[in-house]
Amino acid sequence: MPDQKLNILVVTQYFWPENMRINDLVRDFSEKGHCVTVLTGLPNYPEGCIYSDYREAPENFAEYAGASVVRVPLIARGKRSIGLMLNYASFFIAASVLGPWKLRGKQFDAVFVYAVSPIMAAIPALVIGRIKRAPVFIWVLDLWPETLRAVGAVNNPLLLGAVGRMVSWIYNRADYLLLQSHGFFESVRKYCTQRIDADRLVYFPSWAEDDFSSAVQPTSTLLYRDESVFTVLFAGNLGEAQDFPAIIDAAQSLVGTVSIRWVIVGDGRMSEWLATELSTRKIDNVMLLGRHPLKEMPGLFACADALLVSLKTNEVFEKTIPGKVQAYLASGKPILGMINGEAAHVIEAAGAGLCCPSGEGVALADITSKLAALDSEQRKAMGVSGRQYYLENYSKPTLLARLEALFREATLRKDQQ
Repeated sequence: MPDQKLNILVVTQYFWPENMRINDLVRDFSEKGHCVTVLTGLPNYPEGCIYSDYREAPENFAEYAGASVVRVPLIARGKRSIGLMLNYASFFIAASVLGPWKLRGKQFDAVFVYAVSPIMAAIPALVIGRIKRAPVFIWVLDLWPETLRAVGAVNNPLLLGAVGRMVSWIYNRADYLLLQSHGFFESVRKYCTQRIDADRLVYFPSWAEDDFSSAVQPTSTLLYRDESVFTVLFAGNLGEAQDFPAIIDAAQSLVGTVSIRWVIVGDGRMSEWLATELSTRKIDNVMLLGRHPLKEMPGLFACADALLVSLKTNEVFEKTIPGKVQAYLASGKPILGMINGEAAHVIEAAGAGLCCPSGEGVALADITSKLAALDSEQRKAMGVSGRQYYLENYSKPTLLARLEALFREATLRKDQQ
């Protein structure tokens, strides 16, 4: 039984060529010899429009590392809130209606959902799981409806209540809920009123992509190492949740006082605001490098003295560990965290860097100055400590072996029914 190959369906709104951790999971299971099929949408994240390479030759994106990629149409997310809502709705409706037809004739041992926002992406998985009589695993990476309220997207109590009932409907029909953070358990349990036993609520954190675990010293043509300045690098989505106003305040407060450059790599809904703000305020110690492929990140990280993670302050974000934290730990670089809750606890427990409360630009400037003042050996020790913590707690081979065991356990349970 351990050598039996599995037929796995992965349902995810976001997938290659978008830079997502789910790409890693699909590639690894496919390379192990399992038959993997991915049900996804059209690539448009984070720019908000369908990738030109995909539009020109969609047939080039029908297979990934041996896995079959099945795509359904969706409305691109655009740059406005209405576009984002239409994007969410169009995927789960298209995947629920067209997905079963496009997957006709296929049987699966497990259906795995990459449940970043929106949680509605789990609905087509439940539909297909019911049709195919396959267990459904939902990897809960975001909390709904709490996140909607936290970011101010929805404030109406009646609407939040309706979303809560939908979340309860989804959770109660899943076979396993995999939770990325210990802080998620209490929130998720509130919505599990029927079928989810304690052993089906599983702690399953994120890992760092393979690019950050290479023994080869990476280099970059996008940024050069400069020993004369202390380089702080932020990599990832440039959204409202990352609190760039506070980051820019910190950067501006250090102009002319400490030799620091801030490098921001990524794209998102705050990109234009950042460019305009830096120009208006004439801040010259911040570099915007734009979006680049994941393979470029290790080389960029190697040019940095510290890596920055930030999230706005609210009770939902305090329970969340941004996926970049694992990548930062794996890279062996010191971390600066303007963040509260579980993510701050991880950074501090790992001895991997310095943290300050969310939203406090003055405090971020202070811990940045403190880290810059340490000698290189002290900062190196932080990076080594963070790397060791990563290997002990977030090793990808260990996590994926655990997931495979869960798939097999569910398959056995199904066969015995």
